Amino acid sequence: MLKQNLQQKLLQKLSPQQIQFIKLLQVPTVSLDTRIKEELEENPALEDLSLTSITEAEEYPDRDPEEDNFNADEEKGEADEFNIDDYLQEDNVNEYGSRYDQNGDDDDERKEIPIAVQSSFFESLQLQLDLLPLSDKDFRIGRQIIGSLDDDGYLRRPITSLTDDLAFSQNIFAEDEEVEDMLKVIQGFDPPGVGARSLQECLLIQLRKKDPRDPIIKKAINVVEDYLDEFTRKHYDKLEKALNMSSDELRGVVNEILKLNPKPGDSSENNTKQMQVIPDFHITNNDGMLVLTLNSKNAPELRISRSYQEMFEHYDKASQKDKKLKEAVQFVKQKLDSAKWFIDAIKQRQQTLLKTMNAIMQYQYDYFLTGDDKNLRPMILKDIADRISMDISTVSRVANSKYVQTEFGTFLLKSFFSEAIQTESGEEVSNKEVKKILEEHIGKEDKQRPLADEKLTEILKDAGYNIARRTVAKYREQMNIPVARLRREL
Repeated sequence: MLKQNLQQKLLQKLSPQQIQFIKLLQVPTVSLDTRIKEELEENPALEDLSLTSITEAEEYPDRDPEEDNFNADEEKGEADEFNIDDYLQEDNVNEYGSRYDQNGDDDDERKEIPIAVQSSFFESLQLQLDLLPLSDKDFRIGRQIIGSLDDDGYLRRPITSLTDDLAFSQNIFAEDEEVEDMLKVIQGFDPPGVGARSLQECLLIQLRKKDPRDPIIKKAINVVEDYLDEFTRKHYDKLEKALNMSSDELRGVVNEILKLNPKPGDSSENNTKQMQVIPDFHITNNDGMLVLTLNSKNAPELRISRSYQEMFEHYDKASQKDKKLKEAVQFVKQKLDSAKWFIDAIKQRQQTLLKTMNAIMQYQYDYFLTGDDKNLRPMILKDIADRISMDISTVSRVANSKYVQTEFGTFLLKSFFSEAIQTESGEEVSNKEVKKILEEHIGKEDKQRPLADEKLTEILKDAGYNIARRTVAKYREQMNIPVARLRREL
């Protein structure tokens, strides 16, 4: 027998407008232009005024620009279906797009970045292969080997796999020894170390290209061949005993090995592939007064399409409204809704960004005046969320993907948030201040006797920071600083 139960649940649902705003909020400035272009392509009711202003000036030379702001009193719609006035009203364009143009960031779009013309890593290897007097079979084997290299210059595929590839893809039947011989030829190419199958082989290839009569080179080859593990772990005492070397000799061997390139393929890569950071905010110091501005790329000049407004005017004046016309107008209404929501979301995004960044600037005012990490106050997401009366998740979306340009560098907003540490005097300071002190002492340490975590803990305690050794180790790892043994130098 069926039983019916009545349950009461409390659910939280987001409207499509809220979801759209959340997605736009976490988009950084460098990606916002692409997102706006996608919306312009999908929604013909949305226009970018910066792209249409010139065309309209030529098409309507006598039109008064003030006529673009349509007055609701001049248009009439049918209240039983929808109100046309909601779509004919348009706020001042400057409120959306021109408020923060003083930064001059639009000039950046017109600047062309020169691209250096150079051969890629694989093209360089192919050119060297073309210059060798090889048989057709060896040449195709060499080309197959070059195509199988990773970006760092290593060959991580077994020789047998290359032999199988040659047989199945190029109908070349080669022995493993023939492929091995061609690999040795390619290992003689520049940059030195290319075609190696391990770090050890890569270092040995580079060392064997140096003067074999040099005793330091001979001992370096011996270290890499037989004691590479001890070398990477910096067990220098064991190396001195095993190879019967003095400290000066070992220092020369270590320096020679450290000059080698562990990733030969990376040496020819173009560094321009790195992502360009475009700041979302600018903070300038005007005689002790901080001025915050928003990047003008965050304020696009968007508006409702005039042609869609004319469609509504035609529908409003039509005496007979058949079914097809109503369906067409419903489609127009849907596009207008989407355009209005997108413009509102962009405007709300601008306001949220400025509100959040202004709260961060006020909270860290002394830091933005001086740029000294010691002036950075402990700050968590909740501190800013309480100040601007917004949810912590909203502040997190802003902080995780936005950058601010100051007079002393460009920084991710997330880097300004830190935990609080209490000193012996009861004062709360940022853990970034402790990290700065750690970095300074490690930078000044005797590299032959680097400071252990226990010694660093004592130094901090003497300075008034009562923290545990494991906390010192955590901060050191966060700064990518190795343990004392791996920082040791001869």
